[in-house]
Amino acid sequence: MAINLDVLVIHIIINIIVISPVLWLAGVVLVGGRKAKFTDAIWITVLGTIVATFFGALFTGLIATIIQLILWLALVKHFFDCGWLRALAISILAVVIFVVIVTILGLIGFVLWSIWF
Repeated sequence: MAINLDVLVIHIIINIIVISPVLWLAGVVLVGGRKAKFTDAIWITVLGTIVATFFGALFTGLIATIIQLILWLALVKHFFDCGWLRALAISILAVVIFVVIVTILGLIGFVLWSIWF
């Protein structure tokens, strides 16, 4: 499977916009503002996207998922200067924050859609 570079760049930009703020918020909550910097969240997102795309092209199925999960956790562990369990907690909290934000935005959109039409 070939890796299309223009798609990868678009994927990185969208992930920076979507994932980085959520990851940074989760990091600030669990490790504090000194260790969790927004630029670190951006680096985690950029490197994680590139590495996950590369390993996703090399491996398939459950093996690819496990490798990508370990690599994302290693990036969080390295950049936020924490242990494996705290990196896992940051990742889980980031997913929870993301789901809450998407739900709120969806409800706001649903309400606005109902008002207009």
